[in-house]
Amino acid sequence: MKRIYANGTDEVLFLDELKKRSGETNKKVSEVVTGIIDDVKENGDEAVKRYTLKFDGSLPQYYEVPREVINDALTEADEAFVNALLNAQANIAEFHQRQVQQSFIAPKENGVILGQRVRGLERVGLYVPGGTAAYPSSVLMNAVPAKIAGVKEIIMVTPPLKDGTPNKDILVAAAICGVDRIFLSGGAQAIAALAYGTEEIPKCDKIVGPGNIYVATAKKLLYGVVDIDMIAGPSEILVLADETADPKFAAADLMSQAEHDVLASAIMITTCEELADKTIAEIDRQKEYLSRKAIIDKSLEDYGAVIIAESREQAVRLANEIAPEHLEVLMENPMELIGSLDNAGSVFLGHYASEPLGDYFAGPNHVLPTSGTARFFSPLGVASFIKRSSYIYYTEEALREAKDDIVLIAEREGLTAHANAIKVRFEND
Repeated sequence: MKRIYANGTDEVLFLDELKKRSGETNKKVSEVVTGIIDDVKENGDEAVKRYTLKFDGSLPQYYEVPREVINDALTEADEAFVNALLNAQANIAEFHQRQVQQSFIAPKENGVILGQRVRGLERVGLYVPGGTAAYPSSVLMNAVPAKIAGVKEIIMVTPPLKDGTPNKDILVAAAICGVDRIFLSGGAQAIAALAYGTEEIPKCDKIVGPGNIYVATAKKLLYGVVDIDMIAGPSEILVLADETADPKFAAADLMSQAEHDVLASAIMITTCEELADKTIAEIDRQKEYLSRKAIIDKSLEDYGAVIIAESREQAVRLANEIAPEHLEVLMENPMELIGSLDNAGSVFLGHYASEPLGDYFAGPNHVLPTSGTARFFSPLGVASFIKRSSYIYYTEEALREAKDDIVLIAEREGLTAHANAIKVRFEND
């Protein structure tokens, strides 16, 4: 890992390089994905299955997973695994229940009635990676808030395993969360099917869930045809640490994100130079017994760093500039910093709030803004799955009282038909 002193120059150069890793659009990928989208739009399920055969080598046992197969996966699953998912689901549901927004009605004394109606989306598509990159935790994090929001139907797409069957862990999570239908299809073709609808896969209002570059590009290109959760970049973690931090903890937490991808970013900002040295040494020690050592090495070499800050205040300023996906605070009195850490997807406070706690179990969502977008984006939540409509009722007298102001503003904007729509109601006054 790079060792950088926060002197106003070196850390700026590093952060500028960091931003470049996810800022470029791969034109070749976009061209391929555009072709797939157009094909699926035109040819529906036939195109989806053709791409499945092309990319996966064979067609799955079934296109839509039968309900009895989903139920059997749950009943046959390892009891400890099911209980772990149920405990995680309970925590996720409890947290997201607090995010529920209420409709309201606001009557006024003059007879005017204003209000807002909040309801869940009709149908949401959930993309879940399959094979070796299968994450049942992502099923929980996407489906639970959708159900709480009142989404009427969740359609899941997930690639089949090499033998043509679905990943059973994914089915277990889907059964626990009440996913309505599951189709064995992956890649850009599955995203296109969810966006446009096919003979068998229903058209969805929104698509959520992680995927490879083809999936991410398809979601980006189809935004507007359908809503999406976010454009997710490589995973990130930033650890703020002082002399009270345990280097073993800091090293382990940095590598927990570096193992995701060679493009992942793992950074520590510390006010303690001795901790920097010990953390780097711990990384070298611990990574030797980790299964994804090669990915960790590449990630840390290219996008990892230990930045030595002059003060706690400087460390916080740098954290807000980076706006990381995950932000750990391994510092004395971490709760004091809650009001200062403005730009982060999720903040982990204290020596025992390790990042994987948020990935799997604590309750807050693990679908988080990346690539600095935490400056203006929020984590996935119940609000991601709702739509709001306002409504207005005015009496004749209430409109008469407001008409002159409305007409004045409309005519100032040059929209005389707007003004006229008010005037004609009072021509006989």
